[in-house]
Amino acid sequence: MAISVCFVVCTTRDEERIAAVRDGVDDLPLAFDNEKSKTKHIPVEARTTERGGRVPALAEQEIHTMASIPPADDLPTYLTPLPDRVEEMALRLAWVVVAVNLAGTVFGFWYYRFQLLNTQLVMWPVVPDSPLATLLMVASLVSWKVGKNRSWVHALAFVGNLKYGLWVVVVQIAINDVFATGDPYHWFLLVSHLGMGLQAFVIHRYAEFTLPAVGVATAWFGFNDIVDYFLPIVGDYHHTYFGPKLVNAGDHSVRAHDVAAAAAVSLTILATFLALAIRIRRLENGLASEVD
Repeated sequence: MAISVCFVVCTTRDEERIAAVRDGVDDLPLAFDNEKSKTKHIPVEARTTERGGRVPALAEQEIHTMASIPPADDLPTYLTPLPDRVEEMALRLAWVVVAVNLAGTVFGFWYYRFQLLNTQLVMWPVVPDSPLATLLMVASLVSWKVGKNRSWVHALAFVGNLKYGLWVVVVQIAINDVFATGDPYHWFLLVSHLGMGLQAFVIHRYAEFTLPAVGVATAWFGFNDIVDYFLPIVGDYHHTYFGPKLVNAGDHSVRAHDVAAAAAVSLTILATFLALAIRIRRLENGLASEVD
């Protein structure tokens, strides 16, 4: 008899749990943009049920774990320049992207081997910019795939890959003059880092760029800019050794240094702006959905 009662109670609770999840999922406000036919991304803060209450926490968790690829955002093209199909392909091949980034990380640390040997150990975290950024991309994708999202990891990966990916592109064009020289190695660096910058635009599909997370990313990469180009704390400046016009970190009298510094600071600002703009636009979309 006791076993029967327990079975009935447990079954009832399971049915209530399933109903709560179903209600939460079914009641999520969805809207479609006529122009881009995208499902609007409703931020966690804006998700409510039809009856005006919050979606149960269990439903929020279920939503996260059930959707392998989150729906596309209703965001302007300047915030999401990659086509939806490209974003979805990258997310479907997430483990391949992880493997490619791991290979790039290994190559990057090999590339920085001499500079690391000339740098005091305490400052090593600010030297290998690109390999650390690709390692953050690995951490971001893996944390999403295993259901352990970390907003600060996603923000660091977004800002880092966008910044250093595009920074290397600027260096190859403006300093190493890759179009004139046609150097195959510099072309390899340009193309691979362009891909690195573009992959940052996939992160928004599964990440919430919270204010504290964006603050952490901005503070870290802003600190990198300071010790790289303006105010070294331990030893010499720590920016990457690059190009024939700036062989080592000590010579800051050449114009190449100014170009590299301006590009680094500008890209830090740009990446921060884009992360915050994505968050603001999502909140606006959520408020508009509630009004509708």
